[in-house]
Amino acid sequence: MNRISEPTLPLPPGEGGLRERAHFPSPSFPLPSGEGDEPRRARRAHFVVSGFTLIEVLVVVVILGILAGLIVPRIMDRPDQARVVAARNDINAIMNSLKLYRLDNGVYPAGDQGLQALVQRPETGNIPRNWKTGGYLDRLPKDPWGADYLYLNPGIRGEVDVVSLGADSQQGGEGYNADIGSWDAN
Repeated sequence: MNRISEPTLPLPPGEGGLRERAHFPSPSFPLPSGEGDEPRRARRAHFVVSGFTLIEVLVVVVILGILAGLIVPRIMDRPDQARVVAARNDINAIMNSLKLYRLDNGVYPAGDQGLQALVQRPETGNIPRNWKTGGYLDRLPKDPWGADYLYLNPGIRGEVDVVSLGADSQQGGEGYNADIGSWDAN
């Protein structure tokens, strides 16, 4: 009794007989409900839920806290530096407008006319003969700390001076409280 057997696919132990696997292979695509549900459920059981442990989260929070402690003090200093740069830029713009005023009129505005002479034609004192229509500035800027820029004619360090008194709005001072003038605005 020599019988020719059909070729079959070997199966791992516990998954049925050789003939059962060869004749009823499990499909690799979803079947309509009721057919092949068990192999799909078995596959789902192999998924592992992953996430972070409390220790891992705490370590990350501590590292972020250390980085913030190192970086924040450096960033906090930037607004004061930006105000100093803005004051220097404003003073440069005012000085350029004063130079144009002088080119047109032969003299700088008088001390009592002040910087307002760059925005409105002066009506008192030395009346400018060729004052530019529309003015030399659209408006007078305030310094970054909210105070008016000071105009000195005659100046202390130059023919005319434009000065911001710094963060403390008082003469002198050091650091961000120091005066910023046309002499160091370049």
